[in-house]
Amino acid sequence: MTGDAVMKIGIAGTLESNDAMITIKESNTFKIEIHSIVDLLFHDQIEKVIKDTLIEFNLDKVEVACNDMGALDYTLRARLITAIERMFGRNV
Repeated sequence: MTGDAVMKIGIAGTLESNDAMITIKESNTFKIEIHSIVDLLFHDQIEKVIKDTLIEFNLDKVEVACNDMGALDYTLRARLITAIERMFGRNV
């Protein structure tokens, strides 16, 4: 990236119970960071939902941070899709 490059970032969600806050940003690498109140039980499933959604959008050079408060799969997916749209500057 050059000095004039602006890193694109998208954020969606809340830290309320049964929700998640997802942050996604452009990167030169691929990274998923998960913090969850149910991590011991559902880490692999949360990671799978994130990876599957990124594959669907053909995104492999991004960093995703997920702060999960017990969200169901469809909530995680919806939050990530909204964050992706916001990263690309689409008003959602």
